[in-house]
Amino acid sequence: MNCRKYVNFLLAFLLSINTFAQKNIKPTTTSTKPKIVIGIVIDQMRWDYLNRYKSTFAEGGFKRLMQNGYNFNNTFLPYIPTYTAVGHTCIYTGAVPATSGIIGNNWYEKSISKNMYCTDDSTVQGVGNNDKAGKMSPRNLWSTTITDELRLSNNFESKVIGISLKDRGAILPAGHSANAAYWYDDKTGKWITSNYYMQQLPTWVNNFNEKDYVTSMMAKDWNTLLPINNYTQSTTDDKPYEADLPGTKSHAFPYELSSISTKEKYNTFKFTPYASTFTFNFAKEAIINEKLGKGAVVDFLTISISSTDYMGHTFGANAVETQDTYLRLDKDIADFLANLDLTFGKDNYLVFLTADHGAAHIPAFLAEHKIPAGVFSESILAKDLNKIIEDSLGIKKAISSLQNYQVYIDFNAIQLQGKSISLVKEIITQALKSKPFITNVFETEKITTTALPEPIKSRLINGYAPTRSGDIQFVIKPGFFDGTNKGTTHGLWNPYDSHIPLIFYGWKIKPGNTYRETYMTDIAPTIAALLQIQMPSACVGKVLEEVLIK
Repeated sequence: MNCRKYVNFLLAFLLSINTFAQKNIKPTTTSTKPKIVIGIVIDQMRWDYLNRYKSTFAEGGFKRLMQNGYNFNNTFLPYIPTYTAVGHTCIYTGAVPATSGIIGNNWYEKSISKNMYCTDDSTVQGVGNNDKAGKMSPRNLWSTTITDELRLSNNFESKVIGISLKDRGAILPAGHSANAAYWYDDKTGKWITSNYYMQQLPTWVNNFNEKDYVTSMMAKDWNTLLPINNYTQSTTDDKPYEADLPGTKSHAFPYELSSISTKEKYNTFKFTPYASTFTFNFAKEAIINEKLGKGAVVDFLTISISSTDYMGHTFGANAVETQDTYLRLDKDIADFLANLDLTFGKDNYLVFLTADHGAAHIPAFLAEHKIPAGVFSESILAKDLNKIIEDSLGIKKAISSLQNYQVYIDFNAIQLQGKSISLVKEIITQALKSKPFITNVFETEKITTTALPEPIKSRLINGYAPTRSGDIQFVIKPGFFDGTNKGTTHGLWNPYDSHIPLIFYGWKIKPGNTYRETYMTDIAPTIAALLQIQMPSACVGKVLEEVLIK
């Protein structure tokens, strides 16, 4: 009898302990939707940087994303030209230039015979800025973005904010209906916006601006993070084909940023790795002060790191400065992810990291290693073509513009002088074909019937919008680009410009990787599938099903 009582007591005791323990264990299941989606775009990040610099990365940044996220190793831009505005638009719309309307950073607007910048809007005024830098909005964008679709899905309860040093890097991802987009004024070192979004800056933005973080960061100067001998994935420092850091007369470490004049420092700042820290710090303030991810619906924060592009254009893909910038960016990403862990919990936020385009090697660097490459000038080419036409037919300025590897013809000027448009086109075509760096020339309206190899043909078709694109397109040899003898650029179909990183991480994302061919256009529909919302209005991409596997 005593034994039976003891057994009953023991069972009751163990049951009570188990019940108590269950009440005090935090649930490990993730929510049905993430609290926040954060898109991180690294401007001009080539895919190969992930592996080239991997041995010098720390554990909490790029490596954390690569090891614990889903890595799409073979992601390409499915269009030409590969520029910043087009890339940011494609990421967030799933559209190609032909359907989004954003065919370049700039283009010649035929309807008004005027050069157009992608986010120019003369109908708005700057907020926090009184000059042209603030006159920006997304009105030139034809389609919705995934951020627009998120707000449409819940009667505009979700908050959407875009942040980037570049106006286009903030505005185009945030979409038409965003709560805010903030970009950097390189004359004052402050974050600004336009009255498309608001009539005055929030108090928290003014408080951030008043602290003048740029001045304190520039006082630190810039030397290599590691001993320079560790930069084995870079050329030796001080190469003659690297451009000077703006505000200095140097392209070699160390950089005395503290000695740069007050007038120039805010612009020079964009070219330093400290600008990425500055951008992430501002993003953290946005999360806190706008209470992002704290409501009943999903919020969306878009972040574009622009300093990598400014720096990349200046020093090229093989410079010590480039490797150092990515090592410091790695630390910034690690710090930002740790901050997200504390704010939302590891399983409650969704991040994707990608790039808007890559970059070519500097031609002089390739020449050092007997690899063919070269540069030419679109502006000089336009002058040469106009002279040839004038000498042949007496028409002055028959070419309105030459940009994005396209020739815009002034048909009115030709018709007023009673000349043949087809003859002018033929003269331009033959003149371009005579250039040793050009491989193909054709009229853009005949692109579908032009004999071109893939993927060049499909990417040119995807980049063609008749009302905004030029009249004659030319294709150039690998390794060549419109530019100067110092620094580098991007804009072409080649893998060095079009192969980008793409990693999904966080909420419901299982670790993995694939080398199947995927595209930038697939990002927006994949986010739509994860959030169970409609994809953007001009989206042509497909869902990346790997990240949906439970």
